[in-house]
Amino acid sequence: MTTSPTRPLPAVQLRVPTDEDAHAWHAVFADPDVMEFLGGPAELSAYEEITARQRMHDARLGYCLWTLLDGEGAVIGFTGAQPWPAEKSWGPVGEIEIGWRLGRSAWGQGYAYAAALATLERVRAAGVPHVVAMIDARNARSVAVAERLGMELAEEFTTPGGNPARRYELPLRGE
Repeated sequence: MTTSPTRPLPAVQLRVPTDEDAHAWHAVFADPDVMEFLGGPAELSAYEEITARQRMHDARLGYCLWTLLDGEGAVIGFTGAQPWPAEKSWGPVGEIEIGWRLGRSAWGQGYAYAAALATLERVRAAGVPHVVAMIDARNARSVAVAERLGMELAEEFTTPGGNPARRYELPLRGE
């Protein structure tokens, strides 16, 4: 595990999202700055649907978007992997996307990187051969995490919504 020369990575815990986590995610992600590149804050019902889908992914695939907890057990966001939705008319259909989203209180402390490393370990153990990360090109924090993970920029494009985006890739086995 890589650490900064001045501080170790923070402790993180990942768990399969519970029904209660829908409420926690809704609260943590209610900040417009957190959702700046994701269309703005969402309704509680969106998180209820997402957490239910993640439980299904975990049961079927062995990975999902896990609830991210800090060292004291407080919900600070999510991290994990899921198949790119086939119903989307764009993007890497058939690929496994990794991602992370943290509440503002967790920004700048190494949580996203630590959580992404834990995600890579878990999806590698589940037999996923490679992952992608789809990131709004203006989201410098997420771009920095992807690059620190060693992900390679595979494509720059414009989303159907008109936003600049990047697709990063990372092999997890000798491809």
